[in-house]
Amino acid sequence: MKPRFAFFGTPEFAVIILEELAEKGFLPTVIVTSPDAPRGRKLILTSSEAKVWGETREIPVLTPKTLRDEAFKEIMEWYHSDLFIVAAYGKLIPKTILDIPAHGVLNVHPSLLPKFRGPSPIESVILSDETPAHACTHSGGHTGVTIMQLDPEMDHGPIVAQRERIVTDWPPRGSMLTRDLAHFGGALLAKTIPEWMNEPRAHEQDHAQATFTAKIKKEDGLIDLTEDPLKNYKKIRAFDEWPGAFFTTVRNGKNIRVRINDATIENGVLTITRVTPEGKKEMSYEDFRRGDQQKISRIH
Repeated sequence: MKPRFAFFGTPEFAVIILEELAEKGFLPTVIVTSPDAPRGRKLILTSSEAKVWGETREIPVLTPKTLRDEAFKEIMEWYHSDLFIVAAYGKLIPKTILDIPAHGVLNVHPSLLPKFRGPSPIESVILSDETPAHACTHSGGHTGVTIMQLDPEMDHGPIVAQRERIVTDWPPRGSMLTRDLAHFGGALLAKTIPEWMNEPRAHEQDHAQATFTAKIKKEDGLIDLTEDPLKNYKKIRAFDEWPGAFFTTVRNGKNIRVRINDATIENGVLTITRVTPEGKKEMSYEDFRRGDQQKISRIH
């Protein structure tokens, strides 16, 4: 018999996990996700990916602004869930909510905890030197996923299941690694749920080994082209979807941002290949540089 469970999640990562669960016959009775928010250049009010997924399947969706009021607690109790599942929800869940389901709360985290706790484990592992590919040998990077029992602290609860993932051609693009680990984590979760419901087992993390990640900000994508080429290449790969790696330059007397869409690195030399200058369409970096050279030749 499949458990009744509520699902807390927001972005594409959460949707991929929902898809993996659905393939194994696990469907949530309710989805809790972030409220609609302005997105894009025109700041259009947009529903989260998890909300769209739930509404398409006629699953009830809740978008509370806070999880700490009594009304939300009463709603969650009304669903009589055996279990809560959390994947990239975006907020800490208070103990009053964690205590509702009889079988606790399972969380999917895309790192090998206790390493890379916090909101940006995927970007952070790409940027780190904790893989055998730190010299960019393309020999593969080491990461993984963890299923943990959630407690009120950030990624602190005991480990229920964990699986390593070797990724070839390291460093990968952040968007690709996100999707890969979501599928990987969703499959592990689907396998873990019946085991957890039948005989829950978990072991405490080694908190002394914990490392922490910070929330990625738009300005984190800024690159100094005179800095270490490998460091810059990792930024380009890690931030490929958001916030995007970029440098600033002067065009027509105005400072502009130039987003780096693609690049290669060989023998320690970074070669930028595709860019999108502010207010322009994507172009080759060669064409962008040629525009600068043409302006210089006209001046002289």
